[in-house]
Amino acid sequence: MIRKVLIANRGEIAVRIIRACREMGIRTVAVYSEADRSALHTQLADEAVCIGPAPARDSYLNMEQIISATLISGADSIHPGVGFLSENSNFARLCEHCNITFIGPDSQVMERLGNKVTAKQTMQAAGVPVIPGTEEPVLDAQEGLAAAKRVGYPVMIKAALGGGGKGMRVAENAEEFEASFQTAQTEARQAFGDGTMYLEHFVRNPRHIEFQILADRHGHVVHLGERDCSMQRGHQKVIEESPSPALDEELRSAMGKAAVAAAKAAGYQNAGTIEFLLTKEKNFYFMEMNTRIQVEHPVTEWVTGIDLIKEQIRIADGEELPFAQEDIQIQGHAIECRINAEDPARGFLPSPGTIEELYLPGGKGVRIDSAIYSGYTVPPYYDSMLAKLIVHARTRQGAIRKMKRALGEIIIEGICTNVDFQYELMEDDRFLEGNFDINYLERRNVK
Repeated sequence: MIRKVLIANRGEIAVRIIRACREMGIRTVAVYSEADRSALHTQLADEAVCIGPAPARDSYLNMEQIISATLISGADSIHPGVGFLSENSNFARLCEHCNITFIGPDSQVMERLGNKVTAKQTMQAAGVPVIPGTEEPVLDAQEGLAAAKRVGYPVMIKAALGGGGKGMRVAENAEEFEASFQTAQTEARQAFGDGTMYLEHFVRNPRHIEFQILADRHGHVVHLGERDCSMQRGHQKVIEESPSPALDEELRSAMGKAAVAAAKAAGYQNAGTIEFLLTKEKNFYFMEMNTRIQVEHPVTEWVTGIDLIKEQIRIADGEELPFAQEDIQIQGHAIECRINAEDPARGFLPSPGTIEELYLPGGKGVRIDSAIYSGYTVPPYYDSMLAKLIVHARTRQGAIRKMKRALGEIIIEGICTNVDFQYELMEDDRFLEGNFDINYLERRNVK
C-alpha cells in the first residue's frame, strides 16, 4: 500500500497533493531547490529534501536527485504533479526500475501518447476523429514541404514531443513553410531535446475542449465531463470552465464516448485528459492526450464532487474506481482564473519579487489553490502562476458574478499581477455570451 509519497514538484500543485495525502493518512516528502527553501510546500510536508540549485534543470528536472531523495526518505511512491517530469516517460521508467510507484500511467503508455505522431495513429485505429495531417514523423524542411502539399495549406508545424505551445508554427503557404519549419524545429530541440516534427491541417479559430478521464487497473474507464479552455493567450490557458457553453447534450455525449474510447485504445491507467479541437461547424478532432493531472482539474472537482488527486493515488494503489459512468453527474458551473505574477501593461512580462501584503477571497463556492503568503518572495526561475481562483455556482451567469466578486477582493501588493486583466475578461461581451475561440484574446489585445 502507498504509505509515503514524494511530490516531485513545487508551488500550488505540491501543496494540493500534500493536502490530499494528509486527508488520506499518507505521509509526504517535499523536494525543493535552493530558491524554494522557504516555500510553503516545504513547510507543509512531513519531510523536505533539498535537491539542488535554483535552475530547474539542476533540481526539479534532475531525475537522479529526485530518485535519491525518494530512497533516502523511505517514500514508496512519487507524484509528479504538473510540468517538470510529469510527462517524462524516462522518469516513469526509472521509477519502475527502482520499485517506486509512479502515480500516473506506466512508462510505455506515456511514451506512446507523449509522441504526437504515435498518439494520432492510436486514435485513428480506435475510430476517434483526428485532424488530417502526416502519419509519419517529418525530420527536415524539404520532406515537410512535400508533405504540406499533400495535407493542404494552411498547415500547423508541431513538435512530435511538444506541449505548452512550444515548437509550433503556422505556414500559410509554401513560401512561408521552410522558415516556419526551421524555427519550430529549433525551438523543439531546445525545449524537448528532439527535433522530430509532424504536420496538421491548420483549423482556424477552433475551441479547445478537453475531457477528464479516470481509468483504473481493472479495465474501468469513465469521463468526468468537459472543460472549455478556449480563453488562451499565446497557447497558454487563461480561464477554464465546466461545462462548456459551446456543447449541447448530444455533442457532449459524442465527445465523451470518443474520450473513453481513446483512453481504452491506449491502454491508459490513472487520470488523463483527452484534448479536442471543436470547429464552428461542431466537428471535433483529437488533438493530444495529457498523461497527468491538469492545472485546471479543480473545475472538474467542483462540478462532479470527485477529488481527482485522491483518485489518482487510489488507482496507483490498485483500487477499482468506486463509480461507473452513469454515476457521474455534472452539477452547476465552475470557472477557474489563473492568477499570475506578470504585468499586462508591459506585454505580460513576469513580475517576480516579494509579496508585501496579501488577502485572498473566500466565501461559499470560492476555492483558492495557492502556495503564496505575505512575505513570500516569488522566484524568477519558474512558472509565473501564483494561484488558481476557482468558483462554483448553480449557473454560468452566477459563476461569472461570483468570480467578479472574488477577483475584486484580491490584494497582492509588492509585485504586478494579472488580477485586473482577469476582472476585465469577466465583463467581456464575447466571454459573457460564451462566444469565443482559442485566438479570441489575441485578436482582442491587438485592438
